[in-house]
Amino acid sequence: MFIDSHCHLDRVDLGPYEGDFGAMIRANRDAGIAHMLCVSIDLESYPAMLAQVEPFEDISVSVGVHPCDRDRRDPTVDELVEKASHPRNVAIGETGLDYFRAEGDLDWQRQRFRTHIRAAHAANKPLIIHTREAREDTIRILREEGAEQVGGVMHCFAETWEMAEAALELGFHISFSGIVTFKNAAALRDVAGRVPLERMLIETDSPYLAPVPFRGKPNEPRHVVKVAETIAGLRGVSVDELARITSENFYRLFPAHPD
Repeated sequence: MFIDSHCHLDRVDLGPYEGDFGAMIRANRDAGIAHMLCVSIDLESYPAMLAQVEPFEDISVSVGVHPCDRDRRDPTVDELVEKASHPRNVAIGETGLDYFRAEGDLDWQRQRFRTHIRAAHAANKPLIIHTREAREDTIRILREEGAEQVGGVMHCFAETWEMAEAALELGFHISFSGIVTFKNAAALRDVAGRVPLERMLIETDSPYLAPVPFRGKPNEPRHVVKVAETIAGLRGVSVDELARITSENFYRLFPAHPD
């Protein structure tokens, strides 16, 4: 059985399921997905996301505001802490820094990031970190805000071994998505071959970043198996063993799960 440690279930295409969210969840369960972490990207859609997944005990949630969109309403520490008190909530995020398409003064991103880290301290919950082309600032702010005290995961990791090593030193886990299966991801596969297995998670980031052979198509949690197959091959372990290890890692990092 597998865990998808990062997905956006409220954004998955329900067309193949005739609009039935429950049918989509059941299909993924039947494909061997034991648990899914549905990750928030803004406060506006959070209540609807929570209501949609709440009937399903094999889904947990996080609360946070994604770093990419300046127009999204910035949360306060108190607001994040209050929302994180829901029994289904296991984390703060996703949050972080993304300089890939951003222009101009990006202090608003850095301040939003700091707010989430402070909320994680107050709520005593781990962080889900999004980082893209912001390696030095991401690690610097995590250190300055004492993020090693709450820990968390560098989600959908696609950066260098040096950044992975810095995150591991802060006590963070590293999560790999379908990107690790892409033909042009040799450097990332090298990182996946070096991260300690006891600090590794796997994810889909559904409905985005479908792994090979589904690349370019809508993604679903069941495709996390392809991520596991690739990493198991790199590490010389069975797929079942990798599923077991990453599942244990997930439940250790996010102990307040509803199962």
